[in-house]
Amino acid sequence: MKKTYLFILGLFLLMTGPLYAQRGLYEPIDLARVQWSLDDFGRMYTFDDVPVDKIQEEFGFLPTDKWLKEVRLSAVQFGGGCSGSFVSADGLIMTNHHCVRSRLKDIERQGENIYRDGFYAQSLEQERRFPGLYVDQLIDIKDVTSIVFDAMSKGETAEEKVKLKDDVIKELEQKYSKPKKHIIAKVVKLYNGGKYSLYIYKRYDDIRLVMAPDVQITATGWDWDNFTYPRYELDFAFVRAYENGKPAKIKHYFTWSEKGASENEPVFVIGRPGNTDRLLSVKELEFYRDVRHPLILNYFNQRYNAQYKYFINHPERQAHELSTLLSIANGRKYYAGIYMALRDDYIMAKKKSFEQALKDSVMNNPGLRAQYGHLWDHIDSIINQLYKIDPQYLFASLLSRMPSAAWQTAFNLYRYADGDESMGFDKVFVPVTDAEREQYNVQAIADFLYKVKGEDCFILQSLFRNDEDAYQSLKKVTKLYDRDFVQELYNLGAAEIMQSEDPLLIVVRSIMKTIKDNSATRQKLMAELEVDNQELGYLIFKVYGTHIPPDATLTLRITPGFIRGYEYNGTLAPGKTTYYGLYDRYYSFGQKSYPWGLHPRWQKPPQGLDLSVPMCFASTNDIVGGNSGSAVINKDRQIVGLIHDGNLESLAGAYIFLEDDNRAIATDSWGLMEALKHVYKTDRLIKEIQTGHLPK
Repeated sequence: MKKTYLFILGLFLLMTGPLYAQRGLYEPIDLARVQWSLDDFGRMYTFDDVPVDKIQEEFGFLPTDKWLKEVRLSAVQFGGGCSGSFVSADGLIMTNHHCVRSRLKDIERQGENIYRDGFYAQSLEQERRFPGLYVDQLIDIKDVTSIVFDAMSKGETAEEKVKLKDDVIKELEQKYSKPKKHIIAKVVKLYNGGKYSLYIYKRYDDIRLVMAPDVQITATGWDWDNFTYPRYELDFAFVRAYENGKPAKIKHYFTWSEKGASENEPVFVIGRPGNTDRLLSVKELEFYRDVRHPLILNYFNQRYNAQYKYFINHPERQAHELSTLLSIANGRKYYAGIYMALRDDYIMAKKKSFEQALKDSVMNNPGLRAQYGHLWDHIDSIINQLYKIDPQYLFASLLSRMPSAAWQTAFNLYRYADGDESMGFDKVFVPVTDAEREQYNVQAIADFLYKVKGEDCFILQSLFRNDEDAYQSLKKVTKLYDRDFVQELYNLGAAEIMQSEDPLLIVVRSIMKTIKDNSATRQKLMAELEVDNQELGYLIFKVYGTHIPPDATLTLRITPGFIRGYEYNGTLAPGKTTYYGLYDRYYSFGQKSYPWGLHPRWQKPPQGLDLSVPMCFASTNDIVGGNSGSAVINKDRQIVGLIHDGNLESLAGAYIFLEDDNRAIATDSWGLMEALKHVYKTDRLIKEIQTGHLPK
């Protein structure tokens, strides 16, 4: 009888899901009582607005102006979107392996496989320059809000205001940039445009590889361990900045902590978080949940399925194919995480609670009501219009990016016929270099169409109507796999291409018509939304000031936190993981190469490596994508860790920061140094890290 009662009670709790959302495993939460908090907006502080008193109160340390300046000048950001740090007076920079992973092939020499086996320069002469890679060091910040606002005030329409804003930003950047002196100026939009700052950088454009480990230890577990914790990997690399052909002389750099930091010791992440949307309206977040994220997630999922099949079928090429697979997988998991966050009733209840509090502040203040009372109705009106046009527009845009050879040939022909003079025939025709890969890519298109539009989709019916697999069907339907046919059609010119009866070209013209028909309206709506979001950001800044930090904008931030474990899946994750876990994963999964395999140098624990040494740690620092490669430092400006990414729960950080769940994941400085000593035996590099200078 008792079991029956409990079963019925369990069913009742499940059926009352809209009333109660279970935030933890054991504590149902009454959504009607959920309240927002200033902490929901996180701790990504800009260096010109660091709440030092708050940091002292919460973390027991008061950052001085001198400390903050030294920390800021010790950090760099990579042109490709990652973070890094100077760790010696001779230009040595620490970052993540995955921040330079895609560039390793550019510096390989015959017979090498740096991606698989790693690289170490025994001397300065052996350090290899990455073509086109640069890093920027933030040397100054200026507030230019009034200049931008004055320019925008001269516009009548939203589109005019946006254009005037863009024009004055361009003027400011040109005025303060001095390319010959390697000084680059960028205007940064904060609070969705409620504040504008001019960031002035010193650029180092001669960057050379010093040391990169084998890819297997930098991404152990591959996509399965991406955005997860506990973690067992060493995602690091060392490069060097040069000036005038010699190692750059650096005044400010981080020193190294021999044993890292302990749990509940305050630590600081210094890096450039990419993008967050914590200040957006609830209506826009609901639009992302209902329209944007499901489509993009579906796109990445089909792309991943195609690449994964090819990857698994070709173990002899796994090192080559892994980079592409991980890139697609990272996008897929990111969108899965943020989509999951927007479907979380607790998170949305918090966002609604804040928005209602902000509305109340406006409506109860005559001055604010007169200026901002209309704002939410106008945003709602814009979003309602986007609900009508954006599903088709985004669907068509994603279709145009599918990587099938024939598919891209069709879009290239269209671009040429539409007046793109850069599209010579060699750019137009995309040959099939691997039939198996093409088969999987075409199947991804068919699956995407079916998942989004169902079996009645006219594109599905037009191109994939046979009982065979999608690739064989498409080959029977279109002639765009035939180079001679495409050449003849290309030579006939634009009119023939636009009138061709080839079914694939008919489909592509339809897709491009959808994009073109909606572009003008969408551009107008997005301009209006940008102006409204700027007003909303300025309102939030006006009401709450710097108590609410601005959203991440791919610019340098400092965020405090503690190394700390957390509850997950009904158990506990430790604050730190050790080398024991690395070998447990390796043996538990049968010593297979995928995905917890180890390079031969790691398969047997090397002599001297203490397996109880910490390898990774989780901390409460507030980070998002772009923080990859950020230093984790203690109050003495010593490196205690190197950020990789976050746990799965941290992906909700795009919209809200929840300290109970959100964790940054890092390589531990102690564990990294042990690997350099006992596995890679990089004596020259070790001495430079420990002393802060190149060994003589």
